Amino acid sequence: MPLNDYLVLSRGQWDEDASPQAVQQAIDAFYVWYEQGLAQGRLKPGSRLEPGARVVARGLITDGPFAETKEWVGGYWFIVAETLEQAAAIAAENPCLQYGLTLEIRPLDASRADVAVATNETPGAWR
Repeated sequence: MPLNDYLVLSRGQWDEDASPQAVQQAIDAFYVWYEQGLAQGRLKPGSRLEPGARVVARGLITDGPFAETKEWVGGYWFIVAETLEQAAAIAAENPCLQYGLTLEIRPLDASRADVAVATNETPGAWR
């Protein structure tokens, strides 16, 4: 079965009742897990995200995003796996999940943007 890339979005905040030492241990364990995953080819690099952003819609540009704090996306990386279920199982190994963070795993659409090809963005009735 071919390998696919899956986007991982890291969301949330640390549990308020977790000790700083416990959270730091989870962060340290995450980086060991992350580096091993990169070396094994199970993960691809990503990045933390800065808190500032802009939202662009219908010609307006505003500060944002304005999602609830618990919905904050703090970073992203990629998992390489055969299926979404396998990608989720790899993500479930992340030590930071013990202390309040959540991960959203999204399959990437392998098709390239092409004006000649109807895509998911094209309303079904127009295809």
